[in-house]
Amino acid sequence: MTKIVFSLVGLLALLLAGGVWIGLGLVGTGVGMIAIFRSHMPFEKLLAQQSFNVLSSAELLALPLFILMAEILFRTNISEALFTGLAPWLRRVPGRLAHITVLGCSLFASVCGSSAATTATVGRITAKELISNGYDRQLVTGSLAGSGTLGFLIPPSTIMIIYGVMAQTSILNLFMAGILPGLIIALSYMGYIGIRALLNPDLVGPAGPSTSLMFKLRALKDLGPLLALILVVIGSMYGGIASPTEAAAVGVAGSILLGFFQRTLTLRGLLEAGRDAANSCAMIGLIMVGAMFLSTALGYLGVPNYIATSIESWGLPPFALIVVLLIFYILLGMVMEGMGCIVMTLPITLPLITAAGFSKMWFGIFLVIVIEMAQITPPVGFNLTVIQRLTGDSIGRITRATVPFFLLMVAFVLVLAIFPGLVDIVPNMLAE
Repeated sequence: MTKIVFSLVGLLALLLAGGVWIGLGLVGTGVGMIAIFRSHMPFEKLLAQQSFNVLSSAELLALPLFILMAEILFRTNISEALFTGLAPWLRRVPGRLAHITVLGCSLFASVCGSSAATTATVGRITAKELISNGYDRQLVTGSLAGSGTLGFLIPPSTIMIIYGVMAQTSILNLFMAGILPGLIIALSYMGYIGIRALLNPDLVGPAGPSTSLMFKLRALKDLGPLLALILVVIGSMYGGIASPTEAAAVGVAGSILLGFFQRTLTLRGLLEAGRDAANSCAMIGLIMVGAMFLSTALGYLGVPNYIATSIESWGLPPFALIVVLLIFYILLGMVMEGMGCIVMTLPITLPLITAAGFSKMWFGIFLVIVIEMAQITPPVGFNLTVIQRLTGDSIGRITRATVPFFLLMVAFVLVLAIFPGLVDIVPNMLAE
C-alpha cells in the first residue's frame, strides 16, 4: 500500500507541476493508478459513469446560476451603492469608514457565492476611496482581503454547493449553518479595526461632517435594491418557498432587472457575464469530474481506508486532529486553489472527521473557513491577486497586511472545534 500512496503523490505532483489543468491532472492520475495497479479494470467506463453522475446532479444546478448572478452583479454599480449607503452611518464609529469593506463584503456575499467576485466588486470602490482619504494602506488592503473571503462562508456559497454534492449532505442546511460563523468572523474583523483605530487614530481618515438622521435614512435607499435581492434569494430559501436552485434562478432574474433599472448593464455586458460564468462552470465541472473519478479509483485501491486507519492509529484526540487538519489545509492552500484542496482530500478527511464525532455539516463549515485562508495565502491566494490589481501593491506587502485577519480566522476555527454546536444554532432555530 505504501507503494500505491507514493505513486499517487508522485504522479499527481508531476502532472500539476507540468502545468496540466487540475481537472485533467486528477483524471490522469486516476487513469494512471488504475493502469498500474488494476490493469484489468475498464477505466473508460468508470470515467463515463462518474462524469454522468456528477454533471447530472440536480443539486449542482444551483451552482451555475449563482455564478451567473455574481457575474451580472459585478457589472452593476452595486459597489458604489454600498459605499454611499453605508458611509454616513460609520463616520463617528471607531475605525470610521474602514468598516465599509467588512460590511460591504458581508452584504454582497449574501447574493454572491464567490470570494474573488466579492473582493473585486467591493474593493474597486472602497480601496481607492479609503486610501485617498487618508486611511492606512495596510489596514485597508488587509481588511479587504479578509472580508472578501466571506463570499465563501455567508450563503449562498459555491464551495458549499460543491461540498454538499460530494459529501451528500443538505446544501440548504449548510447555507444556514454558515450564517452565524460568517457574522462572528465579520464582527471580529470590525472589532479588530475599531481597536486599532482607538490605539492609533492616525490609521483612519478624518471623521468628516456630521449628518442628520434623515440624511442617513435617505442614504439607505442606495442599499434598497441589494437588500431586496438578498431578501428574495435568502428569504425564499429559508422560508421554504424555494429550493436553492429556484432561489438562484430568481436571483439571476433579479440581478438582471437591477442592472437594467440602474442602466449599468448592457446587452453586451450580459453576454460577457454569461460567457465568464460558462467558463467558470466548465472549469468547476471538470475539476469535480476528475475528483470524483480519482476518489472512486482510490476507493478501489483501498487508499482512503489505509490513510484513515494510519491516522487513527496515532490515537489523536478530536481537537488535536482538527489542529493537524488545519495545518495540513493551510500548507496545501499555499500551493493549490481552494476548491482543488477540497475535492482532492474530501474522500480521505471526511471519514476521519465523522469517526472523531463531528458532523458532516460541521466539517463543511470548517473546510469553507480553511479554504478562505487559502484565498489569502501566497503564492496562489486569489484574493491577493485581485487586490494587487486594484491597488498596485506587491503580493508581499498585501500578505503582511492580511496576517491579523488570517490569525482571527485561525482563532475562530479553534473556537469552532471546542464548541462545534455553533454551526447548529441557526439551522435548529429555523427548523423550529
